[in-house]
Parts: sequence; structure tokens; C-alpha cells
Amino acid sequence: MRVLIAPDKFKGSLSGMEAAKAMAAGVHDILPGAQLTQLPVADGGEGTLEAVLVSGGIRHTACVQNPLGAPVIAEWALLGSTAVIESARASGLAHIYPTLESAGNSHSFGTGQLIVEALNAGATEIVVGLGGSAMTDGGSGALRALGLRVLDIHGTDIPMGGAHLTSAASLIVDGVDHRLRRTPLRLAVDVNNPLHGPDGAAHVFGAQKGADTRVRADLDAGLRHWANLLRDSTGIDVQSPGAGAAGGFPAAFMALAGATLERGFDVVAEVLDLQAAIESADLVLTGEGSLDEQSRFGKAPMGVADRSHALGLPVVAIAGRIRLIAEELASHGIVAFGSVENVAPSSEAGFIEAATYARQATRDALSGLNLRTTAAQPGPAIRT
Repeated sequence: MRVLIAPDKFKGSLSGMEAAKAMAAGVHDILPGAQLTQLPVADGGEGTLEAVLVSGGIRHTACVQNPLGAPVIAEWALLGSTAVIESARASGLAHIYPTLESAGNSHSFGTGQLIVEALNAGATEIVVGLGGSAMTDGGSGALRALGLRVLDIHGTDIPMGGAHLTSAASLIVDGVDHRLRRTPLRLAVDVNNPLHGPDGAAHVFGAQKGADTRVRADLDAGLRHWANLLRDSTGIDVQSPGAGAAGGFPAAFMALAGATLERGFDVVAEVLDLQAAIESADLVLTGEGSLDEQSRFGKAPMGVADRSHALGLPVVAIAGRIRLIAEELASHGIVAFGSVENVAPSSEAGFIEAATYARQATRDALSGLNLRTTAAQPGPAIRT
């Protein structure tokens, strides 16, 4: 039997590769002769770079600016001629301690520097996974790393950070790296939030970046002004679903670089050639830290399950915890599932020894299946 193991990370306890290894051990306990393919997946945010590296991507590093301008070593990858960048590696919230001040001054300049690195390496396509960011600057900092100038009414470059966007009066685009326009730039997002407004980047994500109500309102005003300036300069309306990802990062690149917004999982699946891996399998395992209502809307495990289900393949889901009922899982082709939460003696043990209990959950889930007839008998999902 050919088994594809394609989980996302178990956030906080297992990386995608660690989860795949644990699940592979559980499969071997039940099916010692199975041919296993381990292919961690992601939805465009954290874990995307790791998935690409596991799939043969070449690791690159660069010293760039963190969200507040301090130097940080950030990784990116080249898979063939496609560059893959995670914005969080340079501009992530993990690099700073969030405060009211940092919420307004954090910027995306470092991610722009990584795009420059990719262009210098000869990338013919650039994928930027968006998520976990510290900034709310509408992508202005990143594009400034590529040559954009943002001036106030006196012709002076404004400071970086979303708090200063309201003082932007004009753009000088002549110096923007000309390679950007001829290199497809794909922005992988897993949210539908617009750039500004009640559901926009500042109001929805600002609190986790240190912004209180007043600062969120100021940042939203900055993004609204930024959108108007971009529209007046280019004729492009950037107030679109998904443009609020990573502090509005897509806005500048949609307007000035022709970037496209795409569902994160779909981009990652294409880069990893996931469809070919699924087509070569008889059984598919997937999972993540928490299978819950959010998982049903663009998250990687359900993407894996849906693609497998469309080919008539049985799917087994393993998670840290499961908050969906069996019927909901079965509608995605998941015929059995198990969770660390259900087999670990305590939540602490499940967190510390997640690999051990993910293996056990996998073993238990497979034990309840008739693996010779599963594909022909979808039936209700079996819980273990």
C-alpha cells in the first residue's frame, strides 16, 4: 500500500516534518510493508518555508531588517527557479515585543530585502507567504526596500511604519527595481480581510501586534489614506478581499508590482506538486494542531482531504485536538481520525510528548479501518 502523509504543523509542539515522522511511525506499526511518502504542507503562513525545504528547496539566508530595523538573519528558499519567502521570517511578530509604539512603527522593509535577494538569485517567480507579521504598513516598507520613495508634502521621505502613512503625499516610483514588474509575484494568503475598515488589517489584527483601540483607529486611517494614494497614483483599487493580510502587505505590491493574491494552500500545493503525490497514493493521512471550524475554510488539512476525496481516496486525519463532528469530517472524505488530546494522559503530556501521542493516535485510527475496503466504503468517519 502506498501512503501519503501530508500534515501541517501542530503549532507550538510539532513542525510539519515532525508531525509527518510521528504519523509515519504510527502507520508502520499497523502497515509495516507500506510505501510511505512524507510531504508536509502549509497554507502559506508559518510552515510554508519548511515544507518547501523538505521537498528539495535550497536554503538561503540573508541579513535583513527586523520590523523595527534591527539586523536579523532570515531564511528563504529556492525550489527550481521559484523563490519562496515567509514574511514572518523577516517581519514577524516573533522578532519584537509588541507595544503601542511598535504597533505603529513596525515595518515590512526586511521582507522587501528578501525579495531583492530572490531577484538577485535569478528567481523567475516569487511566492511570499503572508502571516504572523508585526507591521500594519500596507507593504510600504517592503516596496521601499525595492526602491520606492514615499514623500510628505515637503518632499521628505516619511518614517517607516503604519503610524506615518497618513503623512504620505506622493510616490516616486522611478527607482523601483525594474525586475519586479517582469517577475511574477504571488502573495499567498489565508484570510479574506480587506485592507481597511472594521474588518481590515488594523482593527482585526492590530491588538495582537500591541495596538489599543486608539492606535488601531490611527493605523486604519493610515491604511485608508495609503489605499487612496495608491489608487490616485496607479488607478488600482487595493481595497479587496485578502489585501488585509500581514498588515496590508499586498496593497503596495498589487498596485505597483502587479502582484496577485492567491489562496495560500493552493499556491503551496502547486509549488510542492501535491496533486501528483496524491494521485500516486492509495491512502492519505493529514492533520494539524487543531481541526476546528477554521480548518474548513482554506486550511491545509482540509485542502489535502478534499483533493484526495475527489479522487476517491480514503483520508485519515490526526490532530492535536478535534472540534469537528464525524459527519463534518466525513464530508471531506475523512474516514477515520484521532487526536493527541484523546490518547495523552494530560494536556501537558500531550504537548511535551506530542510526537509519541501523535504516533499512538495514528495507530489507533488505522486499527479501526478495514484498509482493503475503505476506498469502496466511505461510510461515516471512525473516531479513535
